[in-house]
Amino acid sequence: MKIDKVERRKLRRRYSLKQRNYNNVPRFSIFRSCKHLSVQIIDDSNNCTLVACSSLEKEFKAQGNKGYNLAGAAKIGEIIAKRAMEKNINNVIFDISSYKYHGKVKSIIETALSHGLNQVTEKKVLKEK
Repeated sequence: MKIDKVERRKLRRRYSLKQRNYNNVPRFSIFRSCKHLSVQIIDDSNNCTLVACSSLEKEFKAQGNKGYNLAGAAKIGEIIAKRAMEKNINNVIFDISSYKYHGKVKSIIETALSHGLNQVTEKKVLKEK
């Protein structure tokens, strides 16, 4: 089933993580197109991007990676995890929008988790309150 742009916006608005209070845990946002991937770690309390990585970056392309395959997605997950560790960001909430947890999205998340990022779930954060 194909989701058009209007439905995607409705889903995004309905399940938006930035509307909820997660004790200032940054949001790990993923965007994918047919050819490229983009990942950001966003601090919603200050409305700023802390760390970003894309398949359009020169250093990503210089290594011979492509943004449209699983190997490229894994490399993006590795790069974003290293950049987050440099800025002392350990805990994130994954925001995959209306994308399925499958393929490139799954590869990014699993690689980022294996390289040191920790996933914070809603239940853990709500219990801390």
